[in-house]
Amino acid sequence: MHTDPNCIFCKIVAGQIPSKKVYEDEEILAFHDINPWAPVHFLVIPKEHITSMAHLQERHAALMGRIMTLIPKLAAQEGCNPYPAGGFRVVTNTGDEGGQEVQHLHIHVIGGARPWKKG
Repeated sequence: MHTDPNCIFCKIVAGQIPSKKVYEDEEILAFHDINPWAPVHFLVIPKEHITSMAHLQERHAALMGRIMTLIPKLAAQEGCNPYPAGGFRVVTNTGDEGGQEVQHLHIHVIGGARPWKKG
């Protein structure tokens, strides 16, 4: 499995930087965002260092499928209300123009009361 010793998310995967874990298996790690935008806000990452969505290859199809089918289960586990009245947002920033700040593929899962709708 490819890792980047300078990547903050690879360091979290390796246990060098602590995180509040939501889920972990051999290929996937989910953990709470350190600057949450909403009551539920966690990240789901592949443990393999994949720089961004732009770097996905066919060999990643099964992994990405697992991630996407895992997200609704984790969202419910973390407190998102059920569909359709409840729900959650899934956001993946890609590249500088897409707002990507950490160069390791990560998916934000955001749910609960939306701060941008307050007041």
